[in-house]
Amino acid sequence: MTSGPKAAAAPRATGAPAATAAHDGHRHVHRADKDALAKRLNRIEGQVRGIAGMIADDRYCIDVLTQVAAVQSALDALALQLLEQHLHGCVQHAVHSGDGDRAIDEALAVIRKFAR
Repeated sequence: MTSGPKAAAAPRATGAPAATAAHDGHRHVHRADKDALAKRLNRIEGQVRGIAGMIADDRYCIDVLTQVAAVQSALDALALQLLEQHLHGCVQHAVHSGDGDRAIDEALAVIRKFAR
């Protein structure tokens, strides 16, 4: 993490798409939802730091793996929350605007990434 008032923005994950046609400059996540998502992410970040500490302390592998599973579950819940908001907001708007097929295809593509 960088220090100082002008910390650099986090880079996009490798392979992450740039803005798509669905990104029309409007805010897509409401303030209350952003706050809830930020709290979830802070908890997940704490869990990940805890796992790093467990590894540094040579904790029992099964205990570490149990915590990894908990983080995966927390990330899945976060993704589901974001997906629900996207479907009820962005996709619904696209359908009403006549751009539903593209928005649905985009949503299905990201849903497939979570299929195991």
